[in-house]
Amino acid sequence: MKYQVRAGIAGFAALVLVASGLVAAGCRPASDRSGAASSAQQAKYHCPMHPTVVSDKPGDCPICEMRLVPIPATLTQPVAAERSRTIAFYRSPMDPAIHSDKPARDSMGMDFVPVYQDEVVRSAGSIPGRAVVSLSPERRSLLGVRSEEVREAPIDKTIRTIGRVAVDERRLAHMHTKFEGYVERLYVDFTGKYVAKGDPLISIYSPDLVATQQEYLLALRAQKQLGTSQIPSVAQGGAGLLEAARERLRLWDISPADIAEIERTGTVRRALDLHAEVSGFVVVKNVVQGMRVMPADTLFEIADLSSVWVMADVYESNLSSVRLGMPAEITLSYQPGKIWRGQVTNVAPTVDQSTRTIKVRIEVGNRGGALKPDMFGDVLLRVVQGTGLVVPDSAVIDTGERKLVFLDRADGTLEPRDIEVGPRLADGYQVLRGLARGDRVVTAANFLLDSESSLKAAISALTQPAPSRAPEKR
Repeated sequence: MKYQVRAGIAGFAALVLVASGLVAAGCRPASDRSGAASSAQQAKYHCPMHPTVVSDKPGDCPICEMRLVPIPATLTQPVAAERSRTIAFYRSPMDPAIHSDKPARDSMGMDFVPVYQDEVVRSAGSIPGRAVVSLSPERRSLLGVRSEEVREAPIDKTIRTIGRVAVDERRLAHMHTKFEGYVERLYVDFTGKYVAKGDPLISIYSPDLVATQQEYLLALRAQKQLGTSQIPSVAQGGAGLLEAARERLRLWDISPADIAEIERTGTVRRALDLHAEVSGFVVVKNVVQGMRVMPADTLFEIADLSSVWVMADVYESNLSSVRLGMPAEITLSYQPGKIWRGQVTNVAPTVDQSTRTIKVRIEVGNRGGALKPDMFGDVLLRVVQGTGLVVPDSAVIDTGERKLVFLDRADGTLEPRDIEVGPRLADGYQVLRGLARGDRVVTAANFLLDSESSLKAAISALTQPAPSRAPEKR
């Protein structure tokens, strides 16, 4: 009887315990039960040194043989945003070139990593070696990314260079004698003296000139005697002899005034004067008192400095902008505010090998004489080419093969764009191709974006399918 009572009590206690367990289980929320089951089913392990090595059971890393550690459940639970993304394909974590259109494992038992459709679209770029970059507003602010609109502006290029004042070669005269002689007197006795056209330079004695004067006087007397002859041939012969003697004096640069003086006085002059043929400054003087001179000797060089040349050095890169007749401005550092204006009249056909520049000749008026030969000045050449699109120079990345900018799109993506630029301007580059008015281009942190774009393009190239290799199926 006692045994039966004890057995009844034990059975009742067991029923109470089972009922309490069921009630406790029934009182637990369904989400907790499903979450626990889900976390138990989705428990995964990964290598602490190689996070891409993931397994659904404990073990060792096949790369470094370290013990796999559990992945926290908060990291394995998918978020709503990721569940809404479309998977394009799966790739091997060890070899990105191996793809699969459904979940798979490689030969080491590692699960393939999903690649989403938006990642494939964003990484596609129209420029080889570059990809589209997408940054969050926080990262844009952290990197200091700034952008500006492509604007339309006047294309006024300014070329600044250095010029050297030179004598206008067309206004330079060399003074010679056409006969041998000796300098009796110097009227111009120092270099730099200004002479007007017709002024005497030197007085010169020449035996040939004395003999020619005597012949001229004899012809003059003969013409007077024979001019009254009744025989026409005799009268004409005397006149022809006189004209021949006069022409010889003229060919020796004896002035008409001196010839008239010889004819008026009827005497031979020991020395005659050599006169300046142009007005200007004596820049070279090679004669002294008593010197013997020959026809080949350059006695004086006279330069007319009322108009001078400015020889400007222009680099090869700017040569395409230089045109004949374009305006130029010349300034001197020690005369601020004074501007001389001229025009380009010649571009040298050769390049200076030492400086790699081309001589551009500018003709400038110099009535006041402030511009002197061998003086240096600042030259400003203005090139007016109408209007066009202009981008800041900080927006252009020169890769050596091409010039790139990053286009800041409305959806927040940054797209690399290959452009063609014209001459460099004072505030940027002229854009010939690749951009439109109103486009926004990145002007700051674009070199960081270029590195990111190159890296994404390289990774995208590695993830291209390899048809010759196939993954193992589950």
